[in-house]
Amino acid sequence: MIRAVRRGIKGFLWMILWLVLTPALANLPKPVLDELRKVGVPASSVAVVVQETGAKRPTLALNTGEAMNPASVMKLVTTYAALELLGPAYRWKTEAWLDGEHLLLRGTGDPKLNYESFWMMLRGLRARGLREIRGDVVLDRSYFGPVANGRIDDEQFRPYNVTPDALLVNFKSLRFVFAPAGKQVRVFVEPHLPGLDLINGLRLGSGPCPEGRAFRDLIEASFVSAPQPRAAFSGLYPLECGERELNVALYSPEEYVAGMIRHLWAEMGGTWKGKVRDGVVPATAQLVHVHESQPLGEIVRDINKLSNNVMARQLYLTLGAHFGGPPASAEKALRAVRQWLVLKNVLAPELVIENGSGLSRLERASAATLATLLQEAWKSPVMPEFVASLPVAAVDGTMRKRLHYGRVAGNAHLKTGLLNDTRSLAGYVLDHRGRRQVVVMMINHPRAPEADAAFDAFLNAVYDGAATGRARPKSSPPAASPRRP
Repeated sequence: MIRAVRRGIKGFLWMILWLVLTPALANLPKPVLDELRKVGVPASSVAVVVQETGAKRPTLALNTGEAMNPASVMKLVTTYAALELLGPAYRWKTEAWLDGEHLLLRGTGDPKLNYESFWMMLRGLRARGLREIRGDVVLDRSYFGPVANGRIDDEQFRPYNVTPDALLVNFKSLRFVFAPAGKQVRVFVEPHLPGLDLINGLRLGSGPCPEGRAFRDLIEASFVSAPQPRAAFSGLYPLECGERELNVALYSPEEYVAGMIRHLWAEMGGTWKGKVRDGVVPATAQLVHVHESQPLGEIVRDINKLSNNVMARQLYLTLGAHFGGPPASAEKALRAVRQWLVLKNVLAPELVIENGSGLSRLERASAATLATLLQEAWKSPVMPEFVASLPVAAVDGTMRKRLHYGRVAGNAHLKTGLLNDTRSLAGYVLDHRGRRQVVVMMINHPRAPEADAAFDAFLNAVYDGAATGRARPKSSPPAASPRRP
């Protein structure tokens, strides 16, 4: 009890130290201020921390105690907590049971039960002698409780808006591939599920190839999920686009699993004429096969490098089920994270977690909390797995196209976040002296999407030492890029 009180007092004093230091260390490097002024973002909308790993005090701090929307940087909290609480070797299990003529599939929230994994699970059943499914396929999804869809925009068919599910197969998504062929545009879809109505009215054209929503508008993509799934494409497809992909979630979880089984089971020579329905595994059922996921240490790489929202939400709910018992809920997950923070002596009164992915208008965290967790992660036994999961500047993930010609290229592991009024970044920068710096920068402002240059200037300032008071002399040549861990 006395130890807990001492830890609480220590955490409280540390938070006070953050708040006291903030005004004194609020001098942002001039290149950063210049870029912020260009786009009209005031300093009051920016939070910044720079602190060498292991150091007791930050060298640069601004608005560190403000509760701000961190966007996808919230995934750092979820993945770090999961690595410590579950362990890097944790695996999800998807079980196949037989009860009379019925096949039952029970999921535990595998975030990456993708096309290949589901195929391997069905192959496992075939290898065990199952050739004919005479009854229904029953989906036991009871490991997760009811989950709010959490859709953040009107893009109901985009995979990032898919609702978590204890038995989520391939994100219930279809991958449409567009490829110029002669004077035509061919459209492939994988998996091509039975009953999908695919209409290709694309014409090959010229001109530049746009990105994102502009690309979908150009090819006039339209989708219908009921009563029959339909995907239609028309308009001009610029030759400059080459081969492009578009991922779409058209099906309900039950319809998607039914289509996947009919598609794959028939390819394997199996037969099935029943239907898919929800249910629970009864005591009379016999376990015939268990499919295990990739280990958590690998799963977090997809979550952080690719900023996969659905996988992050699956992981967050897994924490709830593991420590609060199934069925999982966001409330149980939050309780597990809060208890973990107490054990780590991290006070985070401002922290608000809705789903653990950052794809939320409600989630909040302060720069001080994020920086403290990054410091803790650097000392943690799971540090190698955690840091390796972060995108590397100019190399991979969400940072692949950033800072290619900057001094930070290859010298930073950083998680990024973006929403309509939010830009954020947090992680580690190896500076020109070979010292690792914890960095956090968040902007909550309507013009935040225009502030990428300010983030780049910030990272360059950290690398050069301008943000730490140890700037590299102008007369000295640039340091050779230190070896990445």
